[in-house]
Amino acid sequence: MQKTSVHYNHCFDTLKKSELFSNLDDEALENMLGVCQYETITKGTTAVSQHQTNDSFYIIISGRAKVSAYNHENGREHILFLLGAGDTFDLIGLLYGKCNNAFATSLENMEILSTSIAKAREWVKQQPEFNKTLLPYLGKQIHDLAEKTTDLALYDTEVRLSRLILRSIAPNKLTDDIQLLNDLSQETLAAMIGSVRVVITRHLQRWKKEGVVSGKRGSWSLLDLQKLLNRSKNN
Repeated sequence: MQKTSVHYNHCFDTLKKSELFSNLDDEALENMLGVCQYETITKGTTAVSQHQTNDSFYIIISGRAKVSAYNHENGREHILFLLGAGDTFDLIGLLYGKCNNAFATSLENMEILSTSIAKAREWVKQQPEFNKTLLPYLGKQIHDLAEKTTDLALYDTEVRLSRLILRSIAPNKLTDDIQLLNDLSQETLAAMIGSVRVVITRHLQRWKKEGVVSGKRGSWSLLDLQKLLNRSKNN
């Protein structure tokens, strides 16, 4: 990407504020942007396929994507991560050199940066400051996967849904109404906890009657944090 691009300042500012790239000085960030290309992805399309991560490295500038594993025989999907501005896909391909079986699908219109795996690896080697944020970022993803595995193995769907919502709440936003996971569909919520839409609907409708949440499909708010905490415990 050239500095003359109309998207350059927007991309620079987004990465400067991100968890993964905030430690970099301006020169390092400019060098990284210099090896990237700007792209747009339409909502509902495959942003990154399994095979693309063998060749390319991607950084999200705006919009959200879900990273999923998919069983073609029964049509079931399981969402591993939700990614937003400043996140990358796929670090496994970058660091481990193996093709990831997961793929990313855009939940809304997206802006992304892409570069070749070879250029990304060269850039990582030349920027030791990047590793100071890369390792905690990887650690958080590993921790999130471990929690999801524990939830699937040990808890029923109501507990899993409660824990998913609680993990999405920022520590400084525990009062007032809180939108649940940025208005994700019930199908998406189900795919995040290994369930189906009808089960999510049943839990949310019951919670609504009990005063835990309010709203309707696509726009739910948390009313009683303590009640949700109670439902997050193993039954």
